[in-house]
Amino acid sequence: MKFSLVIILLVISAPFSFALNDPLVSFSDPAHLWEKPIERIIEEAYRQFFRTRIIGDRIMNIRLPFAMNNERDTLLERGWEIYLGGKGNPQALWPVIEDILNSREFDEYVKALSSGREKVIIFDMNEARWSMSSDLFIIARIKAGTYRGLPHRPFVLTSGRGVQESDVYNYLYCIGRIGVDCSGFVWHILSYVARQGGVDLSRVLDPSLGAPRGADPARFIGTAFFNSRSAQIIPVNDEIRNLRPADIILFRDMEGTVVHSAIIQSIDFSRGVIRYLQCTNVAPQDERGAHDSFIYFNPSNPAVSLKDPALHWTQRRAPPFSGEEVPFTNDGEIYRHRANGGGRVVRMRVLVPVVERLSR
Repeated sequence: MKFSLVIILLVISAPFSFALNDPLVSFSDPAHLWEKPIERIIEEAYRQFFRTRIIGDRIMNIRLPFAMNNERDTLLERGWEIYLGGKGNPQALWPVIEDILNSREFDEYVKALSSGREKVIIFDMNEARWSMSSDLFIIARIKAGTYRGLPHRPFVLTSGRGVQESDVYNYLYCIGRIGVDCSGFVWHILSYVARQGGVDLSRVLDPSLGAPRGADPARFIGTAFFNSRSAQIIPVNDEIRNLRPADIILFRDMEGTVVHSAIIQSIDFSRGVIRYLQCTNVAPQDERGAHDSFIYFNPSNPAVSLKDPALHWTQRRAPPFSGEEVPFTNDGEIYRHRANGGGRVVRMRVLVPVVERLSR
């Protein structure tokens, strides 16, 4: 084991009282980077979607996967549900993920990826199991750009040189069938912000959601609610000068249906940078799941709309598995898409005074 890894293990195993005084801990405090309380609070909620682990002798930053009910079962007679319907919070999901990563089955998966031989991993999401193939013909076809997978049966070409973070994601997503969908992600962050302001978002919104008595309101939150005419939803003119942290960005598909939501974490008017957070698998392999994204604008022109083609949206869109296809190449393209007016921005009415107070 490398010397650096030994040092890290010693730090991890140090008493908690020592860890509190560790300069690395204070450096990782969101307050170190975000001066406004609202930006720090959103960052705190976001960081709950990540865990650092050692897997296969490698230090990895594991992120909660994206997962949504009925997303990839279109070719099957019956589908399957994601654990907690894709609406679970990090506190509920991480213990289950830890059990998966500590399982004998996952250990066998790691060993298969560390055999030194190139192979194809075939995930059967319907049966929650995986198999592998070293067939040179299949490998050659995949390298040539001929994808052999199906939505519920992804094919992944691996080098055999050890497990990567993307491999862990694939296992959690396909075999564990666990993760958070985009609206569940936004809901968790909004709820966290509300709690800092003394507001119980579930209680306030319960009448608007129509959740049965005793049910978790989070299970009934979706992009349709964020796009609704509920009195709790305030439409926002998407000129950058009007935007605030905790505003929700909504994206439409090619038919004009709102299919994705993200949340603004900060707007830097002096440098011309908007940072927004989202959970999606339509992203580069190492960014699938919870990740941050950026929009760059001219600080001298904050009156510009998010639909202005002069803005630079850095977030690339990519298929969940190499070989599949997705429309649009970046978030800016899909937001500007004119179907039913394109993307839009909204905010939660109940959070307006909270965000105003925490933005001072």
